[in-house]
Amino acid sequence: MRALVVYESLWGNTEQVARSIASGLRQHLDVSVLDVAEAPADIPDDVDLTVVGGPTHAFGLSRPQTRQSAFTQGATQGNQAIGVREWLGGLHADAHSGQIATFDTVEKVRRLPGSAAKKAARLVHREGFESATEPESFYVSDTSGPLVEGELDRALDWGVQLGRVAVQPISRTSR
Repeated sequence: MRALVVYESLWGNTEQVARSIASGLRQHLDVSVLDVAEAPADIPDDVDLTVVGGPTHAFGLSRPQTRQSAFTQGATQGNQAIGVREWLGGLHADAHSGQIATFDTVEKVRRLPGSAAKKAARLVHREGFESATEPESFYVSDTSGPLVEGELDRALDWGVQLGRVAVQPISRTSR
């Protein structure tokens, strides 16, 4: 079985989380990890699980304007033209029978009103994709990071759990 981890990262924190999730997934699956700008236009047929993550910007998925703002503030990674929002918006659910899981990185504050992972999960559900699990958030201490202590271990554990779920016999929705 095969998994694809696609991430958007501007400060490097989301990439670290994506690679940690991939390490956990590798206990059960063959895994490829790609920056969203390098991800294929459609999920390959042989991918059983796609894990997609990005930073929370303005209480949701990043936009070209919020990515530009991040670059203005000193971000050194990523691409202003494409993020998780644009990549997911271009996918075709009828061409993919696998499941999708979403995650984000977000500043740890009380009662955050929005989440990129939750917005991405709603988007993939609306487009007809099957969700593998509830969206997951991983915390950074400030906009540019670093990750809160223990978050990479938590990401690794989440990847292991996702891998276990992916290899279980499941009933897939026919397309």
